[in-house]
Amino acid sequence: MIHKALKYAVKIDLIPSNPASKIERPRQERFVGSFYDSKEVNQLFEVAKGTNLEIPILLGAFYGLRRSEVIGLKWSAIDFNNDTLVVKHTVTSFNIDGHHLIYASDSTKNKSSMRTLPLVPAFKEKLLGANEHQEMNRKLCGRSYSKDYLDYICVNELGVRLRPGYITTAFPKLLEDNGLRRIRFHDLRHSCASLLLANNVPMKQIQDWLGHSDFSTTANIYAHLDYTSKISSAQAMVEGLNFVVETPKELIQNNDSI
Repeated sequence: MIHKALKYAVKIDLIPSNPASKIERPRQERFVGSFYDSKEVNQLFEVAKGTNLEIPILLGAFYGLRRSEVIGLKWSAIDFNNDTLVVKHTVTSFNIDGHHLIYASDSTKNKSSMRTLPLVPAFKEKLLGANEHQEMNRKLCGRSYSKDYLDYICVNELGVRLRPGYITTAFPKLLEDNGLRRIRFHDLRHSCASLLLANNVPMKQIQDWLGHSDFSTTANIYAHLDYTSKISSAQAMVEGLNFVVETPKELIQNNDSI
């Protein structure tokens, strides 16, 4: 961003050259996220039942939604008739001048992040149940129930939209309280990708499912998990080289004697 700003300053003759062009950027270390296997994900689903984290966890692990997309998901983005779920709202948090601010937007991280996903029957039932639960809380709490977040799915008992920081802190506590391996909430997104790869879903489809703007982003993050393609590559090498391990004669003789 600094380089782009100074580049524009050069263009309009405010400065003669771009000093940011002379900066050597440090090499970025590749981050490898943790992920749950199918057994661990199902255990997580079980312990999250009935908590405020149940829907966020389902959205993160099954649909691979980012935290901002989870909190920003609205009822108006769910089509129960055509069984679709549209990711097009986000809620983010940041600090400015010592003040913690939360920003809701009717846009996503990038154009590709705005995506329509199928509403599977099991999750449809969960959402219908959550909607009924919210209506019940609204009647029970009366005037105490918040009217500011009626369209949001992830709210607490008083109708207040869940804060990004709540998910960040409550999620690891849920894991610890139930003896589950510690991962970050964002690692549910990695878990989603790993399960898709394990079930032979092509990388391009995973890109569309996760809402990555560039195929290289998906490939760079998850290529090391694509074990199935490596098995195919190994088999191709075996066939190409006619690589057959011969059984030692001594072993054949010993087997015959047995």
